[in-house]
Order: sequence, then structure tokens, then C-alpha cells
Amino acid sequence: MYDFHTHFIPADVITWLRDNQRTVNAKWIKKEEGKDEFLVVNEKWGFELKRAFIDEHKYLADQKNAGVTHSVISPIPQLFMYDFPEEITLDISTVYNQSLAKWTKQDSESISALGTVPLTNPNKAVQVLEEAMKLGLKGVIIGPGLEDQMLSDEFFTPFFEAANQLNAIVFIHPLLCEDPRLKRRMMPNLIGVPWETTVCATDLLLSGIVDQFPNVKILFAHGGGFLPYQIGRLDKGYEQWALVSSKLKAKPSEYLKRFWYDTVLWNQDSLDFLIKSVGEERVVPGSDYPFDLCVWPPTGKQEKAVRSLLD
Repeated sequence: MYDFHTHFIPADVITWLRDNQRTVNAKWIKKEEGKDEFLVVNEKWGFELKRAFIDEHKYLADQKNAGVTHSVISPIPQLFMYDFPEEITLDISTVYNQSLAKWTKQDSESISALGTVPLTNPNKAVQVLEEAMKLGLKGVIIGPGLEDQMLSDEFFTPFFEAANQLNAIVFIHPLLCEDPRLKRRMMPNLIGVPWETTVCATDLLLSGIVDQFPNVKILFAHGGGFLPYQIGRLDKGYEQWALVSSKLKAKPSEYLKRFWYDTVLWNQDSLDFLIKSVGEERVVPGSDYPFDLCVWPPTGKQEKAVRSLLD
């Protein structure tokens, strides 16, 4: 069984965080007895720094015990560092990618990895992506855009051109939504996360980017957010409005089948609907391990999807 959605923080990245603790305002906070310290960077998105995030042996042991034969490891979204100066984002990207590449070479039968890039500078992101894939990484994980830039904007064209040329996997993972209405009852994580994916995925679909860059393997986290469930509304808009249809060669439900999605949905009926909507070759097993809301072990083998994404 494969797991396409897992996260890890190598020792060199932890060392980087401690060396740059003041610069990035990193804090290790003990919140509750019986739990590990929480890591908070720049007063955002704190999370429990469980051993499985930072202990290679623990990670691999848990993987084996869960029946997972191969995992694809990604950097954690909290360390994308998009809200810092370019040199900081570039520096941690380099350290993260080199560390993951080193580990995947040591345990190549058990793990593969995606890198991270300084998305705030697409030209630098191109260089880091190219280097990451030379190191043996399968592509990169990125956020759903920047505060004032959507991924379909021309600003990101150099990055997608390079990813297209390299046949790279681009795993789009949300950052926590900062809508002030969601500041209660864990709603930033419960619905803010899939909402961010929904906005990004809808924008990319309607932009026609998959026609422009057909070799980029775009993978959406958490089953594509709410988009698959609302695809009929997009199809109706396609029939009604030129603003929806102008950049597309077919209706949105056809483009839905040209992305990939993970199985992090926690509900078999939802997963069955996703597979029916996009095809089993487009839904890869994922867990979001070791975050609190992980589906562990991942649901299903989805062998056709594994092959279609890796090949």
C-alpha cells in the first residue's frame, strides 16, 4: 500500500529552526501533560510536534505497523515560510530538500519525497524545483497561492513551465484559512482547510492551466476540498457564462478528471463519490500522517492511481 500524503521534519530542519529561532519567531511550547511540545512559527498554525514528525525510526516503524509499504513524504505547510523575506524561504527550502533527498536515498524502498520551494519568487522556485528533482525528489508541495496572488496568475507561469518540462508532481496543500468568521470551534481546520483547496482548485480548473501545462501532475489534498461535490454548479455556469467557459475546451466536470486527489476524507461515501466523479486512476491513497486529523492507515490501495501519478 502507498501513502501519498505524509509529513516529516528532518533533523537538519529542526537545527535550522533553532539557529534561526529569533528570525522566524519559532517557539516550542508545552501545552498539556501527556502531549509533546507544540511548535509555533511566527504566531501561526501551531501543532503538536509528535515524535513521528521528527524521528525517522518512529516514522518508518509506524508505517510498517500500518501496512504501508511505501510513503511519499512532504514538508509541513507550517514551514513553507511564504510570509518571510525571500532569503529565508530559499534557505529553508534548500535545507529541507537536501535532507529529504538524503533520507530517501537511504530508504528508497520505503519512502519517496516531495520538496518545497520559495513560491514568493517563481524564478527562484524554478531553480529549487530543478535542483530538487536532480536530487531524486518527485516534485514539490506548495500552498494554494500567496496572499495577493492566485496560482493561475501569470506571476507563477515560470514555475509551471518548469514543472511541465520536468513532468513534476505538484502537490497543492492548503494553509489554514484566516477568515475571521472561523475563529472558533476548530473551524479553520475543519472547514477552512478544504475551503482553501476548493478556491484554489476551482481557479486552476477554470483557468485552463491543464491545457497550457498538460505534463504537470497536480495533486489536491483532502479529496479536492468541496469542489467535486459542487462540480454540477460549475458545469451549469459553463453553460451560462462566458467568464466560466472562455478558457476551457470542455465542461468543468471533464477537467475535474485531469487532476489527482488523495483519499483523506474520513468517509467512505464521500470517497466513493469522488472516485465515481473523477475515476479510480485519479485518486491516490493518503493519510495526512502524523497530524491529528489523519486517516491512519490510508484508505484503499488505488493501484491504478498510484501508477498514473508516478508514471
